[in-house]
Amino acid sequence: MNKLVQQLNETIQTENPAIFDMLSSLGKAIYFPKEGILSQSAEAKAKANKYNATIGIAIENKQPMHFQLIQETLSAYQPKDLYEYAPPAGKPELRSAWKKKILSNNPTLESKNLGNPIITNALTHGLSVVADLFVDSEDVVIIPDKNWENYELTFGIRRGATFSYYPLYNEERKFNSQGLKKAILEQKGKGKAIVLLNFPNNPTGYTPTQDEGKEIVQALLAGAEEGINIVAVTDDAYYGLFFEDSLRESLFSQLAHLHPRILPIKVDGATKEEYVWGFRVGFVTYASESDALLAALEQKTMGIIRSTISSGPHPSQTFVLHALTHPDYEQQKQEKYEIMKGRANRVKQVLKNEKYADAWDYYPFNSGYFMCLELKTVPAEEVRVHLLNQYGIGAIALGQTDLRVAFSCVEEENIEEIFELIYQSVKDIEAPTSAR
Repeated sequence: MNKLVQQLNETIQTENPAIFDMLSSLGKAIYFPKEGILSQSAEAKAKANKYNATIGIAIENKQPMHFQLIQETLSAYQPKDLYEYAPPAGKPELRSAWKKKILSNNPTLESKNLGNPIITNALTHGLSVVADLFVDSEDVVIIPDKNWENYELTFGIRRGATFSYYPLYNEERKFNSQGLKKAILEQKGKGKAIVLLNFPNNPTGYTPTQDEGKEIVQALLAGAEEGINIVAVTDDAYYGLFFEDSLRESLFSQLAHLHPRILPIKVDGATKEEYVWGFRVGFVTYASESDALLAALEQKTMGIIRSTISSGPHPSQTFVLHALTHPDYEQQKQEKYEIMKGRANRVKQVLKNEKYADAWDYYPFNSGYFMCLELKTVPAEEVRVHLLNQYGIGAIALGQTDLRVAFSCVEEENIEEIFELIYQSVKDIEAPTSAR
């Protein structure tokens, strides 16, 4: 066994053997090489004040070589903040700025110990890193029945996990914490579970209330007290877009330091929060009372990143850092929030129209980018296709009954029209073929 691997594994076993048991076979084997090209280049960057001939970039006039035709479109930034490789864990200044943001948004974390966020190539890559580190074939991933389809690719197809599904809503159309608890306790025989908590939820746009959040935490705690090692992943892709009474902090805050058998991992990103989808900047953050454990997990995470993408794109990290530290950041973010909230409120206002009652119900939503209709009389896929072909409207069909509408993509003044056309599509399909 590689000496570095042995040291990391011994540290994790010493600090928390339950977390060592959570690691996948790849997670136990991975490490970040301290004697390779990157570490030697980092040392040279600090000390080689004459010539630095270590890393695979080109230098011209004492700065990274570049095309002027590219630089002229990015002239607000220095070449050193664009063209050089970013470190595998990400641009240090951005890591610090994002940690500051997490602590500001989640005051409960102020008294708790969390690692420095590790930068990934957006949130999906962050989930993939977590899957690599903690999921082996036949491990069980617990998710609600209404979920983002990419989970099945990331954790199932890539890592061989099986899935345990529970209904997102109970009979009262509230979060189904008892269903979650049952799914967790069913893993007692395996002794391990990966729990994905995605709020605001994609596709429904639902975030639990404060009381429901406490029930979720208690469900995980009950599992841990029964001897189940729980990898608790908070997928906070749409964090901050809370429009009604709901949790305002990530559940990561309540799960941190909760129990030695619970490892909280926050996966989030600038992607949705800062409206920079194409920049592909995400973060993985761990919480633990042990600094040594956090350092070991960071090294293993860097090993996964180094062995897959090497490091994330430097320019987009620079752009996000610029935004977070700009004096107008909070004002502009609030402006966009109000637009999104206005659209969500307009959707609810439109859906109060009683004429829609014979065509659909809708699932509770209070946050995020989306909402979901539950169609009563016709298949969602037929409505999707008809809506697209006849009216030029795009929506997402999920299963037999559910139609996801991304109100984030629709200007507020157009929201009533899109639901009118969805309703018309339902009626078109209901009508006999000869009448169409």
